[in-house]
Amino acid sequence: MVQNFSAGQKTRQAVILFLKGSATPIVMYFDNPQAVYSELKQLMKSPTPVLVEKEPIGPIKKMCFVSTQIAGLVLQEEPVQ
Repeated sequence: MVQNFSAGQKTRQAVILFLKGSATPIVMYFDNPQAVYSELKQLMKSPTPVLVEKEPIGPIKKMCFVSTQIAGLVLQEEPVQ
């Protein structure tokens, strides 16, 4: 069942990155998560490896990976307490 979190509740969006060879997903917060999601989605389609370096907000200060190692990508909306 899909829940609508935006009904009177503050929400934030996170980019969740699944990398090949990594057991757990990486959750990253950005000022503009839709733009980062779109950029990473385009890089997933490219057969040429590209070194990607991101500086998310939160506990992860800097993230660096090769675009061909992206196994999956999710844009998640979650409630803020």
